[in-house]
Amino acid sequence: MSEQSFSEKMKTCRNRALKAWLHYLGYLCAWAAILLLVLASGVILDNTFVLQPGALYEVLHFVRSNVEIVFCVLLLAGWAVISYFYIARPIRDMELLMVSTAALAHPGDTPIRLPESMKNAENRLNLVREQALRNIQAARDAEQRKNDLVVYLAHDLKTPLTSVIGYLTLLQDEPELSPAMRARYTGVALEKALRLEDLVNEFFDITRFSLTHLELELQSVDLKRMLEQIVSEFEPTLRQKKMRCTLDLPQTLTVVCDPDKMARVFDNLLNNAAHYAYPASTVQIRAQQREGAVVLTFQNAGRTIPAEKLKRMFDQFFRLDSSRGTDTGNAGLGLAIAREIVEAHGGSIEAQSEQETIRFTVTLPA
Repeated sequence: MSEQSFSEKMKTCRNRALKAWLHYLGYLCAWAAILLLVLASGVILDNTFVLQPGALYEVLHFVRSNVEIVFCVLLLAGWAVISYFYIARPIRDMELLMVSTAALAHPGDTPIRLPESMKNAENRLNLVREQALRNIQAARDAEQRKNDLVVYLAHDLKTPLTSVIGYLTLLQDEPELSPAMRARYTGVALEKALRLEDLVNEFFDITRFSLTHLELELQSVDLKRMLEQIVSEFEPTLRQKKMRCTLDLPQTLTVVCDPDKMARVFDNLLNNAAHYAYPASTVQIRAQQREGAVVLTFQNAGRTIPAEKLKRMFDQFFRLDSSRGTDTGNAGLGLAIAREIVEAHGGSIEAQSEQETIRFTVTLPA
């Protein structure tokens, strides 16, 4: 809270306190005036009419004989009642508020209940309680993701590292290996070392995208040419799974964006499709312009993703199948990085899956 905002709130509180104090004095004066009016009316009535002896006569006679005492007693009684509503009850409400506020340190599932006169305070405290519960759950989720990260690091980094050490040990312990076997072992060790480097780079990437401000170098980009180039670079990877990629793009598809980072988005989406699509299937990329926006869809045939997992597709370190080996997947960072980049451009990215079809939709400002 800024200093100016705090000063304004303090001023508002002082004004409310002053208004309540003036109301308190006003009610006391009004009560005294009512008493004087009633007593004066009683005296006038007693002097004007001749009453027969009875209960009313006795009451009026007693009041007239002890008018000062009756006035003081009624004045004190009214003062006590008015003071309760303006002093004692607010103190009671303040105590209840303090107890309820202290309960927010360890919020439970039971809503906070306060008297009807404190309904607004009750609603605000329950909003704070619900937010606190969400923060606690978010902290638990963050702790779980941290633990998952440790597991992924232990598995993803250890697997290729073990292979590198194993093959290099064989090369050291077997000096009589044939050139062909030596070349094979060296090639495998190099492949695993490169995989290890890719994993380390991915972890550095997600740290960079999460902890620093994403700076964009914007320029006018022809997305049609960019997609055609990226698809051509992916042809060897797709060919290994007997897959192909089709493009359905308009003749003109120009967007102001950071070309390097946007290429990273498309690369991650195609890489994701290559891992999860059925062999011998087709990846379809379509684009169209809608009311000041460009909408791109990446669709492939693959196992239907459950709704609960679909919601977490863009979470850091999330994998659809955490048990798969390192060689068949990545660290679960590609889609998280894609979302960071797309949202930095003022766009959005979402995933749908139904009837063995997976579709990613990227919307960018035209």
